[in-house]
Amino acid sequence: MKQQPGVYILQSLKNGRYYIGSTNKIDRRLKEHNAGEVKATRFITPLKLKVFLPCSTLKEARQAEYRLKKYKRKNILELVIQEKIFPWEYQENYRQVDSRKTS
Repeated sequence: MKQQPGVYILQSLKNGRYYIGSTNKIDRRLKEHNAGEVKATRFITPLKLKVFLPCSTLKEARQAEYRLKKYKRKNILELVIQEKIFPWEYQENYRQVDSRKTS
């Protein structure tokens, strides 16, 4: 069982909606979601893990979860899933690449 803290994005196979959470035991948490033990996802099971983004600590994971939930647009979550990087890190990396082009 993974014991790495991080943020995860689940997708409902029932309606396609995304759910964002954080944990330090992703295997256990996914089982809880799919067993209907989590109130927020009880009626949208089954759920599939789309991405797990590791963090250094559980506190950092909780903060990243909160920050990620502020991004309301589905296309941003899909970019996170595709690139496996937080939007604020992606923007930072993009600015570094962009500044090299202008130098």
